[in-house]
Amino acid sequence: MRSACPALDDRIARLRELARSEPRLEGVLLYGSWTLGEADAHSDIEAYLYVRDEHVDTFDGPSFLEQLAPLRLAYTNMYGILAVVFDDLMRGEFHVTAAGPGIDEVPTWEGMVHLPRPEAAVLLDRTGRLTRAARRLAEFRPPEPTTTAQRLTDELANWTLMLAHVLARGETARAHALLHTVIAPQQLQLCRLLRGSTAHWLTPSRALEQDLPAADRDRYTATTAAAREPEVRQAARNSWHWSRDLTTEAATRWTLRVPVRLHDRISELLEENH
Repeated sequence: MRSACPALDDRIARLRELARSEPRLEGVLLYGSWTLGEADAHSDIEAYLYVRDEHVDTFDGPSFLEQLAPLRLAYTNMYGILAVVFDDLMRGEFHVTAAGPGIDEVPTWEGMVHLPRPEAAVLLDRTGRLTRAARRLAEFRPPEPTTTAQRLTDELANWTLMLAHVLARGETARAHALLHTVIAPQQLQLCRLLRGSTAHWLTPSRALEQDLPAADRDRYTATTAAAREPEVRQAARNSWHWSRDLTTEAATRWTLRVPVRLHDRISELLEENH
């Protein structure tokens, strides 16, 4: 499989070659934009390195990856993933994990990871286990609309109530973070559900400019702000107006439970903070 990024293609080809010559590796599985056919010059390389169980404690991930290209940064991030930066500024994230339990876990990713071409995503498989597991992720199943919409509308009410309390306390920076890192992704998922645009469900801001209508993009833009109190307060009100409109649209399409009085009280709290 080739992408719009020859440098990434070459690095993946080199990773395949190195993996085959490393006897301590049982399997290597790619995920992310390359496996979806969406990689470009700004994409990173993301993979699971499945180390034979008896070698997992002694396998040196950075030394192995240094053979791909010189490393400018290598560290274990907050999620326990080996994060690296190569000398050409390409980023990489590598899960170095024991092959036994690690490969068994792959089928549990259904609905969270999509590998439309599993054979291309598997760079190394010495036993056949990894390819069989990866095939379980070949079909992307869109989220079930009614239960997903109910969960998202409830989440938006709950988190926006927290936002209103945080604003009332005068914590502008925390409110800013809630808006952009917690509430916005759920709004975008609900919006995607309503528009039938769930291809980028797991990263709902990805390709937003191409996937969603201009009117939705404008509503999203109105929920963003610099971390200054008046702007954050206005963005919070705009955000809640959009959440309520999305909720009303969803409730019209599917059978949802909408706590209207709670929604009204949230609106009042946000106006009181004005």
